Amino acid sequence: MIVKKTPEEIDKMAAAGAILVRTLNLLQGKIRPGVTTKELDDAAEKFIRSQGAVPAFKGYRGFPGSICASPNSMVVHGIPGPYRLERGDIISVDVGVVYDGWVADAARTFPVGPVSALAQKLLDTTEGSLMAAVPQVRAGNRLGDVSNAIQTYVENEGLSIVRSLVGHGIGRDMHEDPQIPNYGPAGRGPLLEEGMVLAIEPMVTAGRHPVRMADDHWAIYSQDGSLAAHFEFTIAVTRDGPRVLTPWHTSGEQAAA
Repeated sequence: MIVKKTPEEIDKMAAAGAILVRTLNLLQGKIRPGVTTKELDDAAEKFIRSQGAVPAFKGYRGFPGSICASPNSMVVHGIPGPYRLERGDIISVDVGVVYDGWVADAARTFPVGPVSALAQKLLDTTEGSLMAAVPQVRAGNRLGDVSNAIQTYVENEGLSIVRSLVGHGIGRDMHEDPQIPNYGPAGRGPLLEEGMVLAIEPMVTAGRHPVRMADDHWAIYSQDGSLAAHFEFTIAVTRDGPRVLTPWHTSGEQAAA
């Protein structure tokens, strides 16, 4: 069952989203060669709690971190630890925030210093596919319109959508209905209605789409070892169209350099 939210509840989710965005921008300023993913995790948790919020991932199904930090060929769900960032890496950072009982979820993939042309294309394409999906998150469209916009954008660039991982509904719980594939035909799936809130999250590889799970049963890698990227917004369907609750910078705040 897809749980719809009132405009007031969406405002509360936007407040959680604003904290999340400030967290991602804080981390962006700390991402450089020599920094460990555990140091990023510690900084995120300290900041989120300083805002009167709670890291949504910490303890979720036993996950030990406050963020997911997934470098290079790791697609998602990387446990923060001793991995030390190197020049030329890319690092996907996924953050969840609970504020006043409401959850926001978003992810970005960052370059660590200058990166290869292929890595930059992967980052640009994955972010571009998310931006292509946003206008489709409107009442009267079908969920498949969102999925198809992502797939079309990515495959037109010669890259691959991960097919075994999906986006999701979100609200008081981190994962709600519906599941949101990042591929498929337009015009199919549930009808989008005002009040739905969706976590849209294209996951893209520079090689083929199959993935594998690591021995820790959390981290997921591209099966062929190719680079992977992950971008995510929490987006509400409103009477005025799509409302991104986790934009890259909050009102009055400049995007991090």
